[in-house]
Amino acid sequence: MADGEGDPGVFTATALPGDPRLLPTVTNAFLGTRVFRDILHAAGVYSGAAGDTHRADVPSPLGLHMAAPGARSPAESFTLNTWTGTFSHTIQSPGYMATHQLYAHHSLVHLMAFSITIRRLDGSTHPITVQLRSLFVPQSQDLGLTPGPDFQGAHYIYGQTLVPEVEGGPCPAVHMLWTPIPQSLTLGGEERERCWEFLTAVAGSEEEAKRSYSAGLSLRATGSLHRSHVRAWAALRRGCSVELDGPLALRQALHGCLYYLLSAIPPRDSPGVLFHGISPGGLSNGTRGEDYWGHVFWDQDTWMFPNILLLYPEAARAILQYRIRTLEGARRNAQEQGYEGAKFPWESAATGREVCPEEIYGAQEIHVTGDVLMAFEQYYCTTQDQKLFRNDGGWELVEAVARYWCSRMVWSEEEQLYHIRGVMPPDEYHSQVDNSAYTNAVARRSLNFATDMARDLLLPVPEEWEDRARKIKVPFDEERKYHPEYDGYSPGEPVKQADVVLLGFPLMHPMSAEVRRNDLEMYEPVTDPAGPAMTWSMFAVGWLELREMQRAWSQLEKCFSNITEPFKVWVENSDGSGAVNFLTGMGGFLQVILFGFTGFRITRSSLLFNPAFPDDITKLKVSSVSYLGNKLEVTITREEIRMEVTETSRDPPAFLLDAVLESGQRFPLWEG
Repeated sequence: MADGEGDPGVFTATALPGDPRLLPTVTNAFLGTRVFRDILHAAGVYSGAAGDTHRADVPSPLGLHMAAPGARSPAESFTLNTWTGTFSHTIQSPGYMATHQLYAHHSLVHLMAFSITIRRLDGSTHPITVQLRSLFVPQSQDLGLTPGPDFQGAHYIYGQTLVPEVEGGPCPAVHMLWTPIPQSLTLGGEERERCWEFLTAVAGSEEEAKRSYSAGLSLRATGSLHRSHVRAWAALRRGCSVELDGPLALRQALHGCLYYLLSAIPPRDSPGVLFHGISPGGLSNGTRGEDYWGHVFWDQDTWMFPNILLLYPEAARAILQYRIRTLEGARRNAQEQGYEGAKFPWESAATGREVCPEEIYGAQEIHVTGDVLMAFEQYYCTTQDQKLFRNDGGWELVEAVARYWCSRMVWSEEEQLYHIRGVMPPDEYHSQVDNSAYTNAVARRSLNFATDMARDLLLPVPEEWEDRARKIKVPFDEERKYHPEYDGYSPGEPVKQADVVLLGFPLMHPMSAEVRRNDLEMYEPVTDPAGPAMTWSMFAVGWLELREMQRAWSQLEKCFSNITEPFKVWVENSDGSGAVNFLTGMGGFLQVILFGFTGFRITRSSLLFNPAFPDDITKLKVSSVSYLGNKLEVTITREEIRMEVTETSRDPPAFLLDAVLESGQRFPLWEG
């Protein structure tokens, strides 16, 4: 399987992977499918109660195969172009070429489309026919679907999910219009080239489905349907551009990660479209029994969010609004377990109630509540957007999380410290432990942020927030100078995934370089080599912090065993098990580039930078770092760091920035 000729953002193959899970996905903020698959998913449309809640399968007219009957040994190729957000299948036969293109429209998020183009390559005048083998059946195991009247030449079905997530809760509606698909298409003897375009519109209301389908028809009539998608997608890619001079495999991995992660976020001009969070396998996956049923975990807030925040804070805000919308469900979770405030679910769908099929995780893996709040803190430090907190529900969430942590702690008379007992840390090989270092450190960070936020909003600060943040136990071994994972952890005990190493980054828990090194040395050899893909990226960031370039690179290289060919689809575990299109692993990988190589650290008062490159990389350019209303183009080479303010917001006005060196020297950064 050959790769695109040197272009790191174009992945081409002459055959498809044997495992259909490894086919590329085409997705936008509302719709997603895997190429050649007979189902698609719509954001926020789940069916099934509690632990059985899963993405509802919507039948997909897009899952078809193009074939050239009677062609003598046609040459076939399959291409994912990450610059245009388009997948294509091409058949080249003596005398003609047939191309099938498929995409989820980036700006019209209720629309997906495909086209078939037949082009004559010689002077012949006979008709040329290609067959379309469709898998489409307009029914679903998750939806009660009814046919409706045709609309502007499109067929129409509508219905609702069969089982609500919570008893008495809503069953989301689905309305779908699609262009009828013939069994074959023929280029007439007098025609040189012809393109047929087919639309599928899916929405939660008949009105929206019809509006989107009509908008697609108007664009099709002027020949600009695909072009309008490419233009919107290219604008997003430009605004989130990250370029590396380094090994081809690294550059391909980078563009693959950007394609799959950016496909999952809302377009710039879509305030009316509710965002429903990002699951580990994205919107294309998550049918019952697959990719964690399409549920949202800490993967979104800890692993994917920081990259999105740095490049595209408006989309980061939409992710936070998803958590604000599910706050009532989180309050119910806390109440049911006998605590105050809000406890975010380990697995979340549409309501914020716990939908994890196995009770132990929902009951014990409580660090997710602090992970959610850390995303809010990073957002506030990067944007100073007080409106989110004053007017849009952010403060209610901050306060509820602080109250939860206070109610979850118990006072130890013996140690004169607060304990959090009976938890599962990020390392899921251990459960029912006391004082998980990561859980307690993230709880402390939640309380410190709630205190700071209250002061910024001129609200009274409950005394217990500061008291508990000061007096919560974070286990530390004074003799060995490292952080035991929890009370009673013995050095050498196997660990599933990144856990204590997260204290250094992203938590930035105060510690010396010696302790940071000891934590890395202690946990690197005992972390399961078959564990989930995001783990090694955090070891890489740690070694980059300590200027251990070779060790950082050897950790980053481990990620490549989770990237499958030819379309750079990540698998959760290197043996191919777990989630596919594993956005969590991609998020960790991107953090190595955006935070590890640059040394960016988001703090209350500044965006720190301290670049560190492994030997094989000579240049990194991030074209659009967002900070306090400014867009910065940051170019780092071995010789210099160059920062340019390329854009400043007018409303609200951007903050004036200074670049400050360790020597204390200041350089004002004006626009341009």
